[in-house]
Amino acid sequence: MDIKELQILKQAIINEVEGAEFYKLAAAKEGIAEEVKKEFLSLAEEEVKHITWLKTLFEKIKDDKEDDFNLSIIEPLPSPRIFDWKNLDRESATIAVSVFGIAIQTEKAAVEFYENSAKSTSIKKAKELYTILASWEKQHVEIFSREYENLLEQWWAEQNFAPF
Repeated sequence: MDIKELQILKQAIINEVEGAEFYKLAAAKEGIAEEVKKEFLSLAEEEVKHITWLKTLFEKIKDDKEDDFNLSIIEPLPSPRIFDWKNLDRESATIAVSVFGIAIQTEKAAVEFYENSAKSTSIKKAKELYTILASWEKQHVEIFSREYENLLEQWWAEQNFAPF
């Protein structure tokens, strides 16, 4: 049993738990558009999948059976779902700008965490899992950043700050 590896996995699990709870809280916010709510709940579900994979690897490493960790349980990266921001009302847009701003920072931190974890692990399957998770989180950053910029422009216009 490798204590350092277990510590990395414990931190990864808590990071994913925090992410899932953040997206659930965002979805539960009153006044948020139904489409945005569904997207946040979908992201929470993805984080829960990550937790399951990490917990499974944790148990295998704890029991000195990391070679038994089956990477085939991991689904391929989902295709990005871009929802229609035209359906947002002013209040939903304000909430979404805030949530996506926080989400971008959280996802960037997750990418860095998984990339560093992949570099520091001596366990091949852990390295593969961290690399996969870093890719998922990078995809989230890209999608969130693109949509955040679109939404932010819309929000500024609605605040009568256009054309700035």
